[in-house]
Amino acid sequence: MAPITSNRFFAPAFKLKDIFFSLKTTAKLVLLVFAAVLCSCNNSEDPESPGDIENLEGPALTYRNHCGGCHGQDLGSFVERDWTYGNAMEDIIQSITDGYTANGMPAYGSALSAQAIEELTNYILTEIDGKTKAMLEEENPDLSGLITSDDLSFRLETLTDDIPGIPWGIAQLPTGEILVTERGGGLYMVNNDKQLTEIGGIPDVASLGQGGLLDVQIHPDFENNSLVYLSYSRANPDNSSERTTAVARGRLEGNSLVDVENIFAAIPYVNSGNHYGSRLEFDNNGYLYVSVGDRGFRDVYPQELDNAIGKIHRIHDDGQIPTDNPFYNTSGAVASIFTYGTRNPQGMTRHPETGAIWEGEHGPQGGDEINILEAGNNNGWPVISYGINYDGTTFTDLTELDGMEQPVYYWTPSIAPCGMTFVSSEFYGDWENDLFVASLKFEYLHRLQMNGNEVVGHERLVEGIGRVRDAEMGLDGYLYIAVEGPGRLIRLVPEQ
Repeated sequence: MAPITSNRFFAPAFKLKDIFFSLKTTAKLVLLVFAAVLCSCNNSEDPESPGDIENLEGPALTYRNHCGGCHGQDLGSFVERDWTYGNAMEDIIQSITDGYTANGMPAYGSALSAQAIEELTNYILTEIDGKTKAMLEEENPDLSGLITSDDLSFRLETLTDDIPGIPWGIAQLPTGEILVTERGGGLYMVNNDKQLTEIGGIPDVASLGQGGLLDVQIHPDFENNSLVYLSYSRANPDNSSERTTAVARGRLEGNSLVDVENIFAAIPYVNSGNHYGSRLEFDNNGYLYVSVGDRGFRDVYPQELDNAIGKIHRIHDDGQIPTDNPFYNTSGAVASIFTYGTRNPQGMTRHPETGAIWEGEHGPQGGDEINILEAGNNNGWPVISYGINYDGTTFTDLTELDGMEQPVYYWTPSIAPCGMTFVSSEFYGDWENDLFVASLKFEYLHRLQMNGNEVVGHERLVEGIGRVRDAEMGLDGYLYIAVEGPGRLIRLVPEQ
């Protein structure tokens, strides 16, 4: 376990724009509300964060420290949006002050003074006025040129920058094509000629807040069965205001999924738009792991075994429950649970040598974690944590307790980690067996240099590239990343 720093002010575990606005280009309704402290990414300089803040002061510094990690340091997430709750000064002030808890937005009237909220709101409105057109006309960032890291020189190859909305998950097919999910509900194939094709047959997705079409995985025997697995937010068939994390599978035939069936749903459905998780990962024995967040019900579900929320689940490839799961014979327990005490796990990957499943999750303000999953483990949330509440108060004084696991690694302040993968290809030299974690907050790829299960160093790669949603080792031995704004799929190509 190796914290980057002991500062206890951190990035939020989710993205405000995911909750509070709708994009004109997709006509997807997403609630937009501001919160200065919800974006309380860190109240002091993060040694891993890019940027010079010496010349910033007042609300500009507040924005940089508290909101830039979610909305972009250039206020990019506010460009050309329809403001669902109004963009008048009083509308935004009310939204910041009162929040929308059901959609993952706490109230922050008690955390910031009325004057601070008004100054920050005025700053945001002033800055985005007149910037919209210029930002829309700005060309995509130049990704050409050789990049030199500590142990490797490489180039970035953009396979596509036409993914609409927010790309979320990546899975490469044996033929080289790559499936990419888009959180609004689209599944796309990036063909070998770099053309983008939309895949039909997707289940009905409840795209609201942090929910939508999330991860994608292919079956280990895809070449013979063509099975594709999707995790997504699903509405309760009996009450559309309630949603949960679900998994569907279908066979890929041409440009469509057929025989699609739901094989898992995290019960109960709840009225919340945040903390779905969710990643999918197969282990070496063909079991499928499904990560499910606490859905914002921190003190209700994660520590109890009678529900599927705030857990990592292990199932067979058809959704059946393995009889050797740790709580299979525990009275009242959900039999699919493999580990519990989890907050918002948006990263999961298999170690290339040991075969162990590793999980990464957002903390609240700080306390982002990397954990190794072992049957029956309690990873502690929210009883132990290295994070605090978004309003600066504490919810626990404990960082360790008997019977609860310590993370392999944690970040304080937070980097807002998302997808992650181990590099398992000799193409990358000394990167092999290191862990690469997507950072939403700081817009880079974080390399954790590994010695076995121990983190011995770290490095920031491709800084400022945009919010990195996923990192995935392809079947072809190359490392791929999915990036927001614009939606891009990028291959990291080592210099020979």
